[in-house]
Amino acid sequence: MKPRARRMLVITGVVAAASVATALVLQALRSNLVFFYSPSQVAAHEAPSGRSFRVGGLVKSGSLKRDGLAVRFDVIDGTHALAVHYRGLLPDLFKEGKGVVALGQLGADGIFVAREVLAKHDENYRPPELAR
Repeated sequence: MKPRARRMLVITGVVAAASVATALVLQALRSNLVFFYSPSQVAAHEAPSGRSFRVGGLVKSGSLKRDGLAVRFDVIDGTHALAVHYRGLLPDLFKEGKGVVALGQLGADGIFVAREVLAKHDENYRPPELAR
């Protein structure tokens, strides 16, 4: 085989291997993506059924019900509300009227069953000494 033909064969092999590796990485990323939806988008059936996603908004005042580790609350975005059920410990910043992001799946009954709940905080940091 001539040197030029061998070089072209090596270059073709490297390009093919890089293409296969890129395709595998993109496929893995696509299957692990978790999208963020608002309660209005969930009500409009834009959220995936049978797949995990995140829902975010504010915890509706007066909707928080605790029964041991079981917690029920509504997430609102100004237009729609979405009932959320969660079993576990809530973050310290979790309060009614504050921002929340929950990861889970939408049940057949329209209730979001969360595996993880994250409390959002405001972006204005104040040291405890100045917070008075």
